[in-house]
Amino acid sequence: MVRWLAGVALVVFIFDSASKSLALRILTPSPKKLIGSFLKLELTSNSGAAFSLATSATLFLSLLSIAAIAAIYIFAKSITSRAWAIALGFLLGGICGNLSDRIFRSPYWLKGAVTDWIKLPHWPVFNLADTSIVISAATIGLLLIKNVKPRVFDDAS
Repeated sequence: MVRWLAGVALVVFIFDSASKSLALRILTPSPKKLIGSFLKLELTSNSGAAFSLATSATLFLSLLSIAAIAAIYIFAKSITSRAWAIALGFLLGGICGNLSDRIFRSPYWLKGAVTDWIKLPHWPVFNLADTSIVISAATIGLLLIKNVKPRVFDDAS
């Protein structure tokens, strides 16, 4: 199952990184309407968390991301459910996408701002990593509601 988790995470990370690079090359802070007023492309930087919360806690958010990556890594070794592996892959890919911005974008070294570029009405600007994290949260919620266990233990052992 680790391969599923790693594969999903890698795909998410690649798409997120490529989309941010493209956004930085072609977008400006002025919104570009894509689907009327419903979907706009708007380049922003966010040093905080979702909804621009905790903008002065970028280092803490980076360290929290590193701790989450470590926890996923440790937990991943024992996962036997493909659905859980995929859900955690989306989470890991999203976390890594935003953490890479915090490491490699100004002011660098865990204090950089995350590149956001997708704008919906009445919602803050976000990116594919954020979308991946939300998909993961929704999937994990459904797995919990359906009582799908991340690990299945053989009762005979």
